[in-house]
Amino acid sequence: MTTVLTSLNQALHRSLAASPDVVVLGEDVLDPYGGAFKVTQGLSSAYPERVLTTPVSEAAIVGMGVGMALRGLRPVVEIMFGDFLMLAGDALVNHAAKFRWVSGDRARVPLVVRTPMGGRRGYGPTHSQSLEKHLMGAAGLRTVAASALIDPGPILESAILADDDPTLFIEHKLLYAQQVGEGLIGDEFVLEAGVGRYPTLSVRLAGAPPPSLTVTSYGYMASLCLEAMHRLAYEHELFAELVVFAQLVPLGLAPLAESLHQTGALLTVEEGSGILSWGSEVVSGLIELLGPAFRAQRLCASPVPIPASLTLEQAVLPQVADVMRAALALNDVGRSAPTRRPNG
Repeated sequence: MTTVLTSLNQALHRSLAASPDVVVLGEDVLDPYGGAFKVTQGLSSAYPERVLTTPVSEAAIVGMGVGMALRGLRPVVEIMFGDFLMLAGDALVNHAAKFRWVSGDRARVPLVVRTPMGGRRGYGPTHSQSLEKHLMGAAGLRTVAASALIDPGPILESAILADDDPTLFIEHKLLYAQQVGEGLIGDEFVLEAGVGRYPTLSVRLAGAPPPSLTVTSYGYMASLCLEAMHRLAYEHELFAELVVFAQLVPLGLAPLAESLHQTGALLTVEEGSGILSWGSEVVSGLIELLGPAFRAQRLCASPVPIPASLTLEQAVLPQVADVMRAALALNDVGRSAPTRRPNG
């Protein structure tokens, strides 16, 4: 079995081996430390001239990556914690995302910015956030999220070697220790993977009645949704289809539209707060596409800073039980319970 951490690390090794244009830069990425979460471990020993440690300045790191990309390299930038991504906002939004458009396609920026997001480790309000939604509206910037349910290594490798436009690659911290495909081993589920560089995965329980609910998510929350989906089936006879996205923006809604034609009910689940969230965009996009022909509910974090106390953090971030309560309420099955209020 391969962990998500190993899959990502091997993808970086393969990318460096495949192209002399690939460079990796970030804070403390050199051996023996190998990055705060060890994703870059071994890279500097194997490719010492193309793995570069940097000062603690996210704006400078990403700005340097943009410059390298404009000069023909394929840089991979690591931001140690996604909470500090806003410090590089100008380089990402006003430079990396725009050069292709303002140059009339004469300049491309094949830059990948990797960063861990999310909580559940007691790191407190400034090292636990899921801030990707703040950059999803930047035209020209693709947002991709790693998941244990879709092998993230080949996705990262493809973003580095084959995508000529800037990509923000989100990695939830709790994913690193998870096995790739964890929870999907065996023949209990029917999987349907989309095609393309950033595939979507649809999961159903094998041999179950047709689903009456569509659940969609990404990143670590997708694993919690899979557990909830399993328990909903066995404890409440509520059968769902789980649709997991690798690419968050640009958003391809076709898999969800197809699922909703059968289920008529949608639950979006994410770890970030709900105001102007990914789930908001999914629901509004589907209403524009399908009309008000389905019921929808969003499940997000409570709209407060994430506490350092693990007990309080657990109360703020969506858990498996929250997914189940929201699903049951949406389907009017069992006791209807209030879910986290994204705008509360």
